[in-house]
Amino acid sequence: MPLFWKPYKSEVTNFIEELKAKKPSLEAEQRAGRALLWDRDLNRQEQAEWQDAKVPQQPYVYQTKA
Repeated sequence: MPLFWKPYKSEVTNFIEELKAKKPSLEAEQRAGRALLWDRDLNRQEQAEWQDAKVPQQPYVYQTKA
């Protein structure tokens, strides 16, 4: 390996690093947005009811019931 060789960084990686350097609160904002939509407590009873209410699908969906 030559002495002047340096590790490759893609343009996308450079862009993200610059963005984080310009706006240090970006990661905290992303975590807050994720918590708003995805990180929620699950209600096990409602999940069980939802599973019980599912109707099994036919092996071939387009076939009419005979």
